[in-house]
Amino acid sequence: MWPGFAMAALGAIAFSGKAIIVKLAYRYGVDAVTLLMFRMLFALPLFVAMAWWAGRGQAPLTRRQWLAVLGLGFSGYYMASFLDFWGLQYITASLERLILYLNPTVVLLLAWLVYGRRIGRVQALAMLVSYSGVLLVFGHEVSFEGAATAIGALLVLGSAVSYAVYLMFSGEFVKQLGSLRLVGLATTVACAFCIGQFVLLRPMSAALVAPEVITLSLFNAVFCTAVPVLLVMMGIERIGAGLASQFGMIGPMSTLIMGSLILDEPFNAWIVAGTALVLMGVFWASRVKRVE
Repeated sequence: MWPGFAMAALGAIAFSGKAIIVKLAYRYGVDAVTLLMFRMLFALPLFVAMAWWAGRGQAPLTRRQWLAVLGLGFSGYYMASFLDFWGLQYITASLERLILYLNPTVVLLLAWLVYGRRIGRVQALAMLVSYSGVLLVFGHEVSFEGAATAIGALLVLGSAVSYAVYLMFSGEFVKQLGSLRLVGLATTVACAFCIGQFVLLRPMSAALVAPEVITLSLFNAVFCTAVPVLLVMMGIERIGAGLASQFGMIGPMSTLIMGSLILDEPFNAWIVAGTALVLMGVFWASRVKRVE
């Protein structure tokens, strides 16, 4: 069981390192469109290999399944990634990670809006706690950065909503295709969208970036994108989705620590208190049964 715990924990830490790498790359004058293109370009062979491996001996996709893969890839990996990268131009890595960690509560809200599923009083209270934590950190940061913080926070929140849409509508196709095959195909689609976006919006000369950007993007693609996907999935196989998801709580804390040590981001009582509230609220909302 311990290997499963280690895989889930390392996967969560690796995922959280993405924001740190992106913030470091921005120091070299690159923009979100170009940076995302490099990340997905380097990750593309890994995702194609993942989709091929998981699809060996399986039936070809139907037209409906291909349409679903296109839609899920657009929402869950292209749009969510683009809005996240764009938002990181304006806010700290710590605030970004806290907003993204609200994802389970966003799924609850979308399920209420789309399917009319009631949210229990205990879950509603837990959500209130988690959102108050984000607002605490947001209020502290906006007092220094002003409108830029509001723009960045809205963009990252849009990323969380886009990924929540993916989670809501992917369940049926996970059962049909398997999680690894679906992730491999959807992320391959997202890579195509990200590369195509760069070709449409930027001149080819925009790809002439500092060598450090290439190195950071390669690191991001391998160790903060493809590797954590595999680690988390292998962790789920060994300890189950419920336990593995709890290790996701390590993500915001590791981002907070790495942001302070690597990016010189603030590490104070406001941020620690906000992070604690978010972790407590999301954990609570994810654990309790819905009260009718």
